Amino acid sequence: MTQNRARTVFLLAHTGRPAAIRSAELVVGGLLQAGIGVRVLEAEARDLPLPGEVELISEATPQCLDGCELLIVLGGDGTLLRGAEFARASGVPMLGVNLGRVGFLAEAERDDLDKVVDRVVHRAYEVEERMTVDVVVHRNGDIVHTDWALNEAAVQKAGAEKLLEVVLEIDGRPVTGFGCDGIVLSTPTGSTAYAFSAGGPVVWPEVEALLMVPISAHALFAKPLVTSPDSVLAVEVLPHIPPGVLWCDGRRTVELPPGARVEVRRGAVPVRLARLHHASFTDRLVAKFALPVSGWRGAPH
Repeated sequence: MTQNRARTVFLLAHTGRPAAIRSAELVVGGLLQAGIGVRVLEAEARDLPLPGEVELISEATPQCLDGCELLIVLGGDGTLLRGAEFARASGVPMLGVNLGRVGFLAEAERDDLDKVVDRVVHRAYEVEERMTVDVVVHRNGDIVHTDWALNEAAVQKAGAEKLLEVVLEIDGRPVTGFGCDGIVLSTPTGSTAYAFSAGGPVVWPEVEALLMVPISAHALFAKPLVTSPDSVLAVEVLPHIPPGVLWCDGRRTVELPPGARVEVRRGAVPVRLARLHHASFTDRLVAKFALPVSGWRGAPH
């Protein structure tokens, strides 16, 4: 079957994984056979045995997805978050195929590649929007850095020797202060990532909220907090301590000087994810974490 070649899909892969190379071959071959064009970054194409029909792009910019209907990402969580950067900047939906361990952002596993290609060819997928956060760093009243995150912005101590001393604020009012290893400011999507490891709650993706989760806090009151999606969360780093660091999605980092203030609010631009399945988030949670559900009988009918 041949489709209209005007359709184009962008492929992003973790080329350091042999599984990604094999998966890329299968996906590219299936799409080209169906008449759908494939676009790949030149730097990644060097490690992939791709046919000559594949369109190569030299620079990794948001414009490299112009004209693409979908971004397919093959890899683990890090590669999927890299893909989210392209998806947010371009507005193109991302379809993730998990080649790593957990892969909550992924919609399919390695064994589903034939199904993935078939769904893409027949446009048998839906698109949902995931909330992001916008991040602003202030110092002495000046904005010194701006960023964003799909999962979380994490304020952390820069070294192992001393605690980070912070004061937390929600909607312009102070909440508490303590010494800690850091604070995770998370979206619902990120509740199963770093915030989960720090002891935060799992929040269903359709729930609109922001999370503030302390990391190893030296305090009696250091509970995870869940706020309105319209709240503004702030972390003030006390001025008499060594610098901290800000990590966004574990990929982008900047030093936080003493006295820095980090503000997080609902992002103006969401990330669009392509969905193949109608399975509930509950089923996804059970599958990803291999939760024990044997003995469940269900509600009586």
